[in-house]
Amino acid sequence: MQIYVDNIAFNLQFNESDLNTDKTPIIFLHGFTGCAEDWFFIHDKLPDGFYAISIDLIGHGKSDSPEELKHYSTAAITCQLNKIILKLGLEKIVIAGYSMGGRAALSYCCKFPHTIKAAILESTTAGIQDFNQKKERVEFDLLLSEKIKLEGVEKFLEYWFSIPLFESLKDIDNFESIKNQRTQNNVMGLSNILAGFSSGLMPNYWNRLNLISFPVLLVSGELDEKYSVINSKMSELIPNVKHEIVSGCGHNVHLENPVLFSKFVNQFLNKTFTSR
Repeated sequence: MQIYVDNIAFNLQFNESDLNTDKTPIIFLHGFTGCAEDWFFIHDKLPDGFYAISIDLIGHGKSDSPEELKHYSTAAITCQLNKIILKLGLEKIVIAGYSMGGRAALSYCCKFPHTIKAAILESTTAGIQDFNQKKERVEFDLLLSEKIKLEGVEKFLEYWFSIPLFESLKDIDNFESIKNQRTQNNVMGLSNILAGFSSGLMPNYWNRLNLISFPVLLVSGELDEKYSVINSKMSELIPNVKHEIVSGCGHNVHLENPVLFSKFVNQFLNKTFTSR
């Protein structure tokens, strides 16, 4: 399904017959260079009473990649998600996001908490607190943005998947298929999302984590020490939280071990919604 928000087309993947039912929608948001299809593995594995809606974020997959950088800011992406949810007629949702998509999900949670039943955040940060570190990250992401423009998507992906963060991802059987799928992205979308939605530009949500009233599942990989530490710190601040550290996995748990990821998600959903 395509939905237009501010004349920008967004691609959504879900079973439209689930709309207007008593089922609870779970909005799934992919990471940088990813797409809605990254979540297909879990669509038919959710507990009864839930259904998945996967979205291609702006600049990714089959969604539009407008030239204007203003469409890629944290505020813009949060607003886009809200308008999509309103156009679908959804009142209460579970929201799930991985890495960049997790930052988008957390940003949405902080802006529209009244619409959230629960959140699932994988390898996600609440922002960079130190000013100098924020500045360094913005500068680094701008360099990456220029790298994409100079080298093109395919050559950039070779570099991107060579960084240590994705070392364990390369061990999975379908890694080449996953990497090839990402070539559907384009230079404009990827370069703009790095320039506009850099984690260095993301608001600092650390001082708002204690205000989150809905249940939260944090997922991180044991081999991804940086984000496991970040998620452990987040779990100390969020009142109703469960943090799962998945052994043998790095940054991208849901692709490295989809079976275990699905298990943890289902356990969280079943416990959260049957205990109420």
